[in-house]
Amino acid sequence: MAGNIDPETIAAIQLNLTQGLGPRLQSLLLARFGSAEAVFQANGSELLAVQGIGPKVSAMITSGRSFEAAHVEYQKAVSHEISIVPISSIDYPRSLKEICDPPPVLYVNQELKSTDPLAVGIVGSRHCTHYGRTQAAKLAGALCRAGIVVVSGLARGIDGAAHRGAIDAGGRTIAVCAPGLLKMYPPEHKDLAREVVAQGAMISESPLDRAPQKGLFPQRNRIIAGLSLGVIIIEAGRKSGALHTARHAMEQGREVFVVPGRIDSSASDGCHDLIRDGATLIRDVNDVLESLGPLVEPVQTEEKKTVRVPRELNLNEQEQTVLNLIDTSSTSIEHVLAKAEMASSRVLSTLTVLEMKRLVRRLPGGSVERITG
Repeated sequence: MAGNIDPETIAAIQLNLTQGLGPRLQSLLLARFGSAEAVFQANGSELLAVQGIGPKVSAMITSGRSFEAAHVEYQKAVSHEISIVPISSIDYPRSLKEICDPPPVLYVNQELKSTDPLAVGIVGSRHCTHYGRTQAAKLAGALCRAGIVVVSGLARGIDGAAHRGAIDAGGRTIAVCAPGLLKMYPPEHKDLAREVVAQGAMISESPLDRAPQKGLFPQRNRIIAGLSLGVIIIEAGRKSGALHTARHAMEQGREVFVVPGRIDSSASDGCHDLIRDGATLIRDVNDVLESLGPLVEPVQTEEKKTVRVPRELNLNEQEQTVLNLIDTSSTSIEHVLAKAEMASSRVLSTLTVLEMKRLVRRLPGGSVERITG
């Protein structure tokens, strides 16, 4: 982040620092004026014409036109090796842009990667049982071994177990923090946060020194859902904040997966309600991968494997080789047989397996096509 900062980024930082402006009002301002720079160029009457902007907030915006606070914030971020990514940046996650009231600014400790769209969130109770903690770590580890990024909120209980499971599996995990990245919460997760940064990234929409506040945590949950293809809920009671994440996921069109608990355990009452209302009950990582929908655009993994739907991650080397020979339009089976460096009988049997896994579709005339939906 060293060097010159572009004017739009500094304006976005200043807007995010403006007292009284949450994500929703910032989104309304950006939609009305087109950019953070344009917001600060607007006069008082133009600002007051935006729904939710009163005289006090309008005056706060006007008083920030020197961008002094933004420059201080930026330099502090540089000194802590934290990047500040405005929604206008090409580095801003595409999936987050699509949600309601996306974070206008993201603070990122480490970096976001091109493989991060292959992500699943894991959330649940802070006061979890041994069963819940074990399942969170187990699922996180299995997801990472399959090539999925694990997203959670660095909270006590299920969140911490999910991050730990991902780290122990050598996978990538992203922690979405409610307070600023310089205000570690909970404090006992300081060492865990350090490990998350070493193997993934920590992000927040809050300014660097914003302290933990009760309202920030439900607000944070929409980001966990927004970064994920689907969200796994583990041990959520009926008042659990994890249910907010499930609701955000549903509203955003993400999959909601639920790990069942004991039917007489109040710790899983919220989970069982979700299952009753149509959420997907899961037993293992295969249930997750099989249910996830297609990616917005193909993702190339670090192993140079191009993934269009997450269930492709379940394939063995032979199945992946044959699948890569099949296009999303009609492909002759004769072409696949000629290109595959294996016996014809193995190719044909593999095509049958891929068809059963809903990754290819047979067409009339001895052809097949790759399924991406």
